Amino acid sequence: MSTSSAIYVGAVMHRRLAPRRHRFRYRGFWLLLDLDQLDWLDSRLWLFSYNRFNLFSFFNRDHGDGSATPLRAQIEAQLDEAGIDWSGGSIRLLFMPRSLGHCFNPLSVYFCDHADGRPAALVYQVHNTFGERHSYVLPARGQGRQLQACDKAFYVSPFMDMELRYEFAVSMPAERLNLAIRLRQKGETLLVAVLAGERRVLDDRALLRLFLTIPAQTLTTVAAIHWQALRLWLKGLRIRRHVPAEAAA
Repeated sequence: MSTSSAIYVGAVMHRRLAPRRHRFRYRGFWLLLDLDQLDWLDSRLWLFSYNRFNLFSFFNRDHGDGSATPLRAQIEAQLDEAGIDWSGGSIRLLFMPRSLGHCFNPLSVYFCDHADGRPAALVYQVHNTFGERHSYVLPARGQGRQLQACDKAFYVSPFMDMELRYEFAVSMPAERLNLAIRLRQKGETLLVAVLAGERRVLDDRALLRLFLTIPAQTLTTVAAIHWQALRLWLKGLRIRRHVPAEAAA
């Protein structure tokens, strides 16, 4: 079986423009996995497992609504609910894998294609540090770079209001992947976040190299979130009250 799954190695950058300037950049890597190939990848790789502990793992409960419903079926239901015309092609998920039992994905992205390979939709699933998750389901526009937008509906940063708008600019996965998110309020850009990476073959050698060069990525991601939050607080930014996901919806 040939695989469309891969590794993307690069960095994530945040640049806050208002009300205080703030910037940070971290190295990182992400897996892009075809949801139909999870069992095959589990049997093919020594250092990656599906729903089992390993150096790197993919657990269904870390994604979607966390239930026992197959993940592909969940995404298909979200596409139907959003009224998106979709002809049942591949669904690939870009995410940070569970590493030695630890997992946290601030953002994971589902690339949903028609049967003929044309982009049908992107699903952006956001997780916050309160253990909540929310998905934005947006139809694809054409076949190239995707430009999409939606209103914010989920509490993430304690330093951002809820009455904001997301603007996404995404290159479809190829030799490079670029995903930019602009957060705007009343026409003013408050923050720009960029994820950029270069494609690598998904095999055991590459996974081991990443474990040694970018160790404990999920743990360091959580630590970095709190460190940057402390820096913003010291710069005088006001903390917004946590709005539970149910109330936000």
